[in-house]
Amino acid sequence: VQLQASGGGLVQAGGSLRLSCAASGRTINENTMGWFRQAPGKEREFVAGISWNTGRPYYADSVKGRFTVSRDNAKNAVFLQMNSLKPEDTAVYYCATKKLPHSGTSAPYYYFGQGTQVTVSS
Repeated sequence: VQLQASGGGLVQAGGSLRLSCAASGRTINENTMGWFRQAPGKEREFVAGISWNTGRPYYADSVKGRFTVSRDNAKNAVFLQMNSLKPEDTAVYYCATKKLPHSGTSAPYYYFGQGTQVTVSS
């Protein structure tokens, strides 16, 4: 399983970015997909996910109302639209999926791809 995140960059507070995750070795619509982030000196934390069967998104409280996770089955890709960015959103963002296809939202994430840096200036 290979996951490659892209789309990060430098943006001012209040701005927007759209991250993309290309998956190989897995079919997006058969796998619950997620986004995590890790800021310097902090542990990796969950940001958002999308259920494989219902397509229902779920979010960390810190990003609710600002971030939107979606998927494009034809492109086998997952996206994270980030609006109203804050300096505290600065982190490396990673795409992730579960160990097995058809795993529910409660199963732990297992595969993590290479991240993309997001920097929000104040």
